[in-house]
Amino acid sequence: MNNRTFAFIGSYASEDGPGLYACSYDEQNGRLAIVDRADGLPNPTFLVPNENMGTIYAITEGADAEGRRCGAAAAFHFDASEGRLRKLNEELTTPATTCHIELDRTSRLAFTASYHGGLLGVSPILSDGRIGPSAGVYRHEGNSVLPVQSQARVHSVIVHRQNRYAVVSDLGLDKVFVYRIDSADESLSLRSETSLAPGSGPRHFVFHPQLPYGYGINELNGTITVYAFDADAGTLSIAQTISTLPDSWQGDNACADIHLSPDGKFLYGSNRGHDSIAVYRVDAADGRLTLVQHAPTLGGHPRNFAVSPDGRFVLVANRDGNHIVTFARDAESGQLQPTGIELEVSKPVCVRFATFG
Repeated sequence: MNNRTFAFIGSYASEDGPGLYACSYDEQNGRLAIVDRADGLPNPTFLVPNENMGTIYAITEGADAEGRRCGAAAAFHFDASEGRLRKLNEELTTPATTCHIELDRTSRLAFTASYHGGLLGVSPILSDGRIGPSAGVYRHEGNSVLPVQSQARVHSVIVHRQNRYAVVSDLGLDKVFVYRIDSADESLSLRSETSLAPGSGPRHFVFHPQLPYGYGINELNGTITVYAFDADAGTLSIAQTISTLPDSWQGDNACADIHLSPDGKFLYGSNRGHDSIAVYRVDAADGRLTLVQHAPTLGGHPRNFAVSPDGRFVLVANRDGNHIVTFARDAESGQLQPTGIELEVSKPVCVRFATFG
């Protein structure tokens, strides 16, 4: 069977409506077409594919024995030949709702982030692809300077390519934490933490695919921070902080997502308010960023976006525009240009690519 690339979309949705979508992807023009959907998941707003197992994991909401809202995750098998999703199971993950899910590099562990609870959850992935009962929950404590930072707010978990460490961004504490991963013990241990300027609000993070650098987008003050990463010590040190906004911008804005091009030469970050993707060139010598472009997203609240595996297209999920917009990406300049191709979806907030064989 030939490998095929698909895109999967997560959205805000009620228990009665569709929220998770599987889409075919045309590598020639970046066009998406919905081939299947999963109904009945409350707010599956973030997801992660497992290409080796042919599975998709989406956050959703559940309830504990007392009926209180909790974080949960649902596992699906995806049949690439038929383009069909089949639910495997659902498990509670944290005692508060979640906003992010990621897998370790062995696909044995799922990590979930709880913004409302300041929690970091660890769940095993079972041999048949189902998500197992929670293996542990880690709680952050504290606060920072802004009203929204009155408590810890864990926003994302990103695993380094060597699988030794995971970076956890806490918007409420203005800190980025590095945890050591123990896959065999299904546990995490804190290795280091790095403090940012008060009011930064670190949200999402990405590691460079080759260089010893990482990049974090800060929701509250509209910046991206460049970090040097010591993969032996498990430590981050700040190398640069750069704005995501034009100097002339005076309105409200909240940053959201961040990604690198597959070759690591360009970095992209989304602005909600300015409603743009900020494009930067990455210096191969020191990892620092130089602004290239602010590309309008053609819709409101671009919470999440994805760069295609071949780097030719960028797909932007505009929550308030109710659509996914396809942009062509110039490999030499890094710049984005709209293709005129869009997919209508209600309140999309996550889009992830996966290639299945």
